[in-house]
Amino acid sequence: MPVLRARLSLSIAPALPRRSSWRASLAWRALGLSALLAGCGQSNTAPAGPAGGMPPAEVGVVTVTPRDVGLITELPGRLEASRVAQVRARAAGILQKRLFVEGSDVKVGQSLFEIDASPYQSAFASAQGSLAKAEANLMQASAQAERYKPLAEAKAISQQEFVNAQAASKQAEADVAIGKAAVQTARINLNYAAVTAPISGRIGRSLVTEGALVGQGEATPLAVIQQIDPMYVNFTQSAGDVMKLRQAMADGKLKRASGSNAASVRVLLEDGSEYARPGKLLFSDLTVDATTGQITLRAEVPNPGGALLPGLYVRVRLEQAQASNAITLPQQAVTRSPQGDSVMVVGTDGKVKPRPVKVGGQQRGQWVILDGLKAGEQVMVDGFQKLRGEAPVKGVPWQAPGSKPASTASAPASTASGASR
Repeated sequence: MPVLRARLSLSIAPALPRRSSWRASLAWRALGLSALLAGCGQSNTAPAGPAGGMPPAEVGVVTVTPRDVGLITELPGRLEASRVAQVRARAAGILQKRLFVEGSDVKVGQSLFEIDASPYQSAFASAQGSLAKAEANLMQASAQAERYKPLAEAKAISQQEFVNAQAASKQAEADVAIGKAAVQTARINLNYAAVTAPISGRIGRSLVTEGALVGQGEATPLAVIQQIDPMYVNFTQSAGDVMKLRQAMADGKLKRASGSNAASVRVLLEDGSEYARPGKLLFSDLTVDATTGQITLRAEVPNPGGALLPGLYVRVRLEQAQASNAITLPQQAVTRSPQGDSVMVVGTDGKVKPRPVKVGGQQRGQWVILDGLKAGEQVMVDGFQKLRGEAPVKGVPWQAPGSKPASTASAPASTASGASR
């Protein structure tokens, strides 16, 4: 028995220190966890909400500022040369020379083609000879009529002979007139052999080559000249929109753009860029197309550098009227639905409420609001995902994409300097 007790004491004795060390480890772990929680509680210094919860969410807002805003309509259109002339051969013959560079600018009266002029030179010389013969006959007939006049008065010759002399003189005068007309016609035909530019502009490719027979039976097309400065842009607008616009102007709701009869026009190219030079509206057709219900309009756009080409598809921004005390808002701030248009207005208490508005069109990517808002109100632009029921929000000035305030731009520099310290 003494031996058994000794063995039991030896087997139990080592277990006691192990249990005490395990308890000490648990105690140290609990102490470290409580210190960690206490440190986290001290580092959380964010302000609490009104009821001790989360702070109000920040949303981007814009402040309503009424002003005169132009109502811009964007319509599809086609560019057209202001003047187009087809160069044709009016004299029949073999084309001998081309005297211009294809695709170059030409001046009015500049020589473009030469047609074989030898037949017309011969006809001109023949007409001149006939005229000279007629003038010689006129001289002889006139001299004879003058000699017969005193003789007829003295009854030295019969009256019939004097009348015949006068008739011969008149006939010789008519022959001279016919000869002059023949010479003029021959000269015109001879000049037609040298084809010149009827207008100034840019000439295209040659439609015929040297050696071709032109003008035989019809006026053969040789080339086309287009005057591209200025350019015309033709576009259409719904007749209903035009009538509404005119009625709004008559009621005084809108006023004419720029206070003039010529509305401002801007041209948008196929790549979306805006042409640098503005144009002006020339006219609006008086007739509505019965098949489409559209009215045709034409604008004139300066094109000194030749950047615009005839036939090019463009979009036209037309400012036909201006709205007084109107408001412009980013497109994402306006919700459009079949039930109507609305915006979210942030009140003075931070509550967000929907507000119905009247949209009058767009201007440079922004909606033009004609009614529904007052000066000084804050309209929500972004942060809609942060709304939680009727929880209040905090409105901060909205920054358009791509623009940064100066304070934001300087923040990384100050942080870097602080880190270097």
